[in-house]
Amino acid sequence: MTAMAWRQRAATTFTPEKQPAVAGSGMIVTNHPLASAAGAEMLASGGNAIDAAIAALFTLSVVEPMMVGILGGGMAHIRLSDGRHLVIDGLSTAPGAARPDTYTPAGGNVPNSLEVVGRENAVGAKAIAVPGTLRAWCETLQRFGTVSLADAMEPAIRHAQRGFTVTAYLSECTAEAGADLLADDGMRRRFMPDDKPISAGSRLTQPDTAETLHAIAKEGPGALYGGAVGQQIITHLAGQGGLLSMADLENYATIERAPVRGTYRGHEIVGPPPPSSGGVHVIQMLNMLAHANMAALGFGTVDSMHLLTEVLKIAFADRAAATADPAFVRVPVARLISPEYARERFSQIDPQHAQTWRSELTAPQSPHTTHVTAADRSGNIVTTTQTINSLFGARILIPGVGLIPNNYMYLFEPRPGRALSVAPGKRITTSMSPLMILRDGVPRFALGLPGGLRIFGSAMQTVVNLLDHGMTLQEAVEAPRLWTQGDALEVEDAFPAGVQAALAARGHPVQPVAHVGGGMNAIAFAADGAMTGAACWRADGTPIGVGGGHARQGVRFWPEATQTTGPIR
Repeated sequence: MTAMAWRQRAATTFTPEKQPAVAGSGMIVTNHPLASAAGAEMLASGGNAIDAAIAALFTLSVVEPMMVGILGGGMAHIRLSDGRHLVIDGLSTAPGAARPDTYTPAGGNVPNSLEVVGRENAVGAKAIAVPGTLRAWCETLQRFGTVSLADAMEPAIRHAQRGFTVTAYLSECTAEAGADLLADDGMRRRFMPDDKPISAGSRLTQPDTAETLHAIAKEGPGALYGGAVGQQIITHLAGQGGLLSMADLENYATIERAPVRGTYRGHEIVGPPPPSSGGVHVIQMLNMLAHANMAALGFGTVDSMHLLTEVLKIAFADRAAATADPAFVRVPVARLISPEYARERFSQIDPQHAQTWRSELTAPQSPHTTHVTAADRSGNIVTTTQTINSLFGARILIPGVGLIPNNYMYLFEPRPGRALSVAPGKRITTSMSPLMILRDGVPRFALGLPGGLRIFGSAMQTVVNLLDHGMTLQEAVEAPRLWTQGDALEVEDAFPAGVQAALAARGHPVQPVAHVGGGMNAIAFAADGAMTGAACWRADGTPIGVGGGHARQGVRFWPEATQTTGPIR
């Protein structure tokens, strides 16, 4: 289906704000141009997609410090050149000192509330879970990359030491978190000069961060997991009532997991397994939508948006009941992604009225994240989502090391006895959805985005945009989105008022919002080897492709046949 065809049936039309990039030798798409440039530098120097992704992530920890850092966590979905898919789980875990009753719930009877007394699980030392990012990045580079850790980290160290120009996006994020940043001396000095948000266009240098990154480049991840950097962090947090210990750092381990797989419209959907809810519930929702003619319903129509909303609500009901760390909770993955379960659930949807859903399974996050998608000419593909969880994580800066820790404890259920309740060593549950879409075993798309609980719903809508509505990659990542987990229905402003009113008439509590989720970064693969990279308006996303190549073998600057003793003019 052409883009014109879907537009003719669409109730909602839009014009993409950004331009894609097209190249044949490699592609990197991140949420900051300097991070994309760092990845492109690896590709241009002969590195592979894994080198590019890791270099980009280290750079993002410097230039996008409100979103990602080496004291965070994440998941990487990798397809190697031999066709193997694997998921590297570098998600954070609860410290050994954490208990189901560590926090006192403050949300009362509010559904899905994670609020606790004193915001202890969200801000400050007690909110910090065991970071997995640095170990995961270093191990991934060592196993599958081709460059040294020092080379991959060089762009990040350079930008931390010399500084970089603050974007309007970083400035706006600083303003959003300003009240908490002012409460911490380190954060105030770095991001709130004169007690005002750092301004767009100013230059931000982070020499203490550069020194820490340099130590890691020299010593490896052991600098944090048992070394001097880790000891500085633990010493500071212990004085602030933190739960994290040196034993937690020393004992942290990544996990290699097999992805989950499903099919939709003749394509294979490959995504991360639990404790990520992304792959499982994207496949679950697509299985339900397979029983509807989404192409005929059209993009942005009341009927198609109603169906998207109802399958989102069903998925969230099941997520709350059963999706968590599989080492602690039996997650019924086979049931969740089975076509039979999807058919059963889809048959219960009322096409004209909103419903309240509960899980029919037996039971045994933050929008401030970043995403990188990279590919090389040899067939290696990386789609990886990483975060310190909330905007600026725990909203403190560790003195002497210049790092912002995560506030991943906010993702645990503060009430005991539930699938997502706190437990020592338990991995957080995330909505990260680094997806790949294949046709007959050949990659067609790789995508992902930040957005906390809004991630997997946004990823699912992008798959529908591509495979049902025939959008181009740029259109698909920028298309207006909706989201709900069963209460308010968030609808981006780009959807017409008439469509929003019609949804409200069907019983949906519509809440217009500026954006749902964060900036998606995606790559499309053509049969002739060309790669198209696209990023959306919701972040500073920038695709950079590597085209061209080396000179044809045997070419010399001055062929002998035309040599002359005269001057060159």
